[in-house]
Amino acid sequence: MSQLERSVNYDTMLPFFLHINTSIISAYLSHITTEQLLLHTKSHTPSRKIQRHRSNFSSSLIHFKHLALILEGGDIMGSITMEIGNDGVAVITMLNPPVNALTLSAIEELKRCYEEAIDNDNIKAIVLSGADGRFCGGLEISVVENVHKHGDISLLPDASIGLVVNKMENGKKPSVAAIQGFALGGGLELAMGCSARIATPKADLGLPELRLGVIPGCGGTQRLPRLVGTSKAVDMLMSSKSITSEEGKELGLIDAIVSSEELLTVARCWALDIVEGRQPNCNSLQKTDKLGTQDESLEILRSARQRYTVPHYRACLDVIEEGIISGGYSGVLKEDKVFKELVLSNTAKGLLHVFLAERATSKVPGVTDVGLKPRRIEKVAVIGGGLMGSGIATALIISNISVVLKEINHEYLLKAVKSVEENLQGFVTRGKLNQEKLKRTLSLLKGTLDFEDLKDVDMVIEAVNENVCLKQSIFEDIEKTCTSECIFASNTSTISLDVIGKRTSSQDRILGMHLFSPAHLMPLVEIVRTENTSPQVIVDVIKLTKILKKVPIVVKSCTGFAVNRSFFPYMQGPDLLANLGVDIFRIDRVITEFGMRLGPFQLQDVSGYDIFLAGVKEFVAAFPGRAFQSPLVQLMVENGRKGKKNGKGYYTYNKGSKPEADHSVIEIVEESMQLTNIAPGGKPISVTDKEILEMIFFPVVNEACRVIEEGIVVRASDIDIASVHGFKFPSETGGIMFWADTIGSEYIYSKLKSWYEAYGDFFKPSTFLEQRAAKGLPLGGSC
Repeated sequence: MSQLERSVNYDTMLPFFLHINTSIISAYLSHITTEQLLLHTKSHTPSRKIQRHRSNFSSSLIHFKHLALILEGGDIMGSITMEIGNDGVAVITMLNPPVNALTLSAIEELKRCYEEAIDNDNIKAIVLSGADGRFCGGLEISVVENVHKHGDISLLPDASIGLVVNKMENGKKPSVAAIQGFALGGGLELAMGCSARIATPKADLGLPELRLGVIPGCGGTQRLPRLVGTSKAVDMLMSSKSITSEEGKELGLIDAIVSSEELLTVARCWALDIVEGRQPNCNSLQKTDKLGTQDESLEILRSARQRYTVPHYRACLDVIEEGIISGGYSGVLKEDKVFKELVLSNTAKGLLHVFLAERATSKVPGVTDVGLKPRRIEKVAVIGGGLMGSGIATALIISNISVVLKEINHEYLLKAVKSVEENLQGFVTRGKLNQEKLKRTLSLLKGTLDFEDLKDVDMVIEAVNENVCLKQSIFEDIEKTCTSECIFASNTSTISLDVIGKRTSSQDRILGMHLFSPAHLMPLVEIVRTENTSPQVIVDVIKLTKILKKVPIVVKSCTGFAVNRSFFPYMQGPDLLANLGVDIFRIDRVITEFGMRLGPFQLQDVSGYDIFLAGVKEFVAAFPGRAFQSPLVQLMVENGRKGKKNGKGYYTYNKGSKPEADHSVIEIVEESMQLTNIAPGGKPISVTDKEILEMIFFPVVNEACRVIEEGIVVRASDIDIASVHGFKFPSETGGIMFWADTIGSEYIYSKLKSWYEAYGDFFKPSTFLEQRAAKGLPLGGSC
């Protein structure tokens, strides 16, 4: 035995192990064998807390793959405590700030705590709780990240059978979940494995796993239908929406609601009542009374399959059906199998990337990491009540922020207020707002024609037409009227903010706040900073976007910013293909089958040809060397077509009917082909559907590479969020750059280079793409 091995004090070293870096742990393990450490744990009796830490570590040594996860820093935080009261109730508490997520070691510790409680004759019952006012937010996301990284499902914990079924449900001693704050994902699944559930008011309960491309993996697909009924369970699972503890009480998911001060006391008493037979000992996996007849449940699932066609949604419905037909335990086994299949799918990888990238957008080096505290924005002025202005005002008041809406005359003001009312009525129609709340929300809106009414606002958002002189005049007026701390924002999508604020002396509090139409519904906000914008102002506006429940990305000013700049080739690429003789309706079909909501030509119809032409004009002026100018849309206008506005575009639009392809436009397309004369030999090119997809989206990737290279965005993954939330790129792909990296920079570069040589500068590869491809490096990387 080495001198190091003889001198080790395991009681003092093991807690230290869990908080030191990888290299030290690795070096230490090179001197101490698994057998020596296990032998020591048997012969030595440290304190309970140290014993548990050591037991976790020993278990990890036995399961070396899990040890690798710990060494990578993915599972060293979080702990489980157990306290045994004089009443014979053991309270097991999960502690892993901020959401008490379940790490691998926490799950193993939960198993051991349950084993100890079951084997201890002095313990009559168990209460499962979470620390710091929260129950549990589910499986620690880093566990899934590591599964994706290594492609190894053995890194997943055995929680469904090993913990919930064997230890909690079938462990011979009842346990009661004491829920406060939230029980989400695996947290709710743990709670449903208990004999009863006691919750505090307004606690959130839900199973959001489908949003991440997987299904619940700890019995949620089986226990939820048995507790709330098949119909409500399907609704909760498919929507990924949570319910309150009050609704849970009505449905049967929650047994009692008590104050946070009473929670543990009531939960302990309830657990003892189960022991004494005064309350039922409910095994939810065996319940069937809420399911109704088998035929009724199967009809609910059949109807759901017609509405939800995405593969992992259907897989979830299949797993529910297995439990209904073959019993809950059989359903749990199938759930575990399907979960492990889905977790390694491209959809799960893409959706997890979007989830993590979305969380990263609010982190801006030199801005959010320097200790600045966001100031409260309680009153905002919106100047201009058109489509965007009324949408912005709606988004603000629906989030309980007072708004002063300014227009230039009474007619426009009345129209603007009516637009806001209609937007709110839309929320009522969708069941997101009741009439009483609608009235309270509208009371936060004040209309005005006078700049003087803006003197006490915390922020002004200008949302008028894209007219430089008009915007400059407005910024001069608000600087004269508003306080010296008021934030000045413009919703411009094209004009330089330096130009807008040129005639003011307030450049440090000017920024862009570019929302997307309809502003009260679309989730993305581009926060556009200039060289002079104060970090404090950026922090303030990031906080505001969070209050509005929107996703911010902080970008530097350029033509089109991040979203429109990256996707301007999407506006022109389809026209280029049309002029090469590719059928426009085939193009739309390929793009919608890929996952875009509308094909590019139908999008032109819906957005309006005037907006399309204006956008093309801006980008041709900004990037003349790589823009493609097509006469096609102008020819459509000259032929009396305005798209959806007059019911005649590439498609015909009749009220109450789906748009139908209008094949008479082929003559207009052929005229455009003759004018551009870019088709080789004047004949249509022959391309596969795959090539159509690539010729439209690879130029988008190429332009996004330039956006990254120029530092317009903070990180590459911000482009993914911009594409998903701003341009509705399919979220299951992970966003445009994540999708590109699944294909490979070398392949994308080679294809663009060949098209560049054949068809011109529109396809010319960017320097960034060329360099990454030469080194075989990814374009986006992690967030």
